[in-house]
Amino acid sequence: MPDWINLAESLMESPVLYAVLIAVSLLDSFLPLIPSEPVVILAGIAGATGQTNILLVIAATTVGAFLGDLVPYSIGRLVGERVIERLPVGTKRRTAYDWFERELELRGGFVLVSTRFIPVGRYLATGTAGVVRYPLRKFMLYVAISTATWSAYTALSGYLGGVFFQENTLLAVAVGVGLAFAVTGTVELARYVRRRRLRLGN
Repeated sequence: MPDWINLAESLMESPVLYAVLIAVSLLDSFLPLIPSEPVVILAGIAGATGQTNILLVIAATTVGAFLGDLVPYSIGRLVGERVIERLPVGTKRRTAYDWFERELELRGGFVLVSTRFIPVGRYLATGTAGVVRYPLRKFMLYVAISTATWSAYTALSGYLGGVFFQENTLLAVAVGVGLAFAVTGTVELARYVRRRRLRLGN
């Protein structure tokens, strides 16, 4: 397994960096241990100093993440029936599966866009979407929105940190990661408020 952060740093002024961004964001869409966010944030910081093109950073990351999200979806479609057979009614796993299926039917766009900002959530949502055979066209539309949004906020978090803290790279990274967590927290808060309103409405 390559050291993605060191690899990105060594290629920061090379066009090969954009291929690395595609690869790391693609793999992170279904492999939890791949550190895509720190790599994208570093590329964003470099954009503030002119070492990278911030628009290309966002584009490469979006392409990789979009293609990556198609992997668990495709696997889910292929093994869906076998997965359901191994989830007996009444078990916790079946209950979680049924909940995801209902949520995708009721508000698939919201689920697919919001869970992109939640590392574990993105794997569950895209994989379950495949298992329940969520329409491919809708899936691709919402995933295009979610990956473009995620890529932009991650890269721009680094870029803004680099703009304001060019003399202190470590502080720039800290600010970029902090902004990323702030956005993720906001998404989670919005989801919590939405769920609570639905419960109260019932």
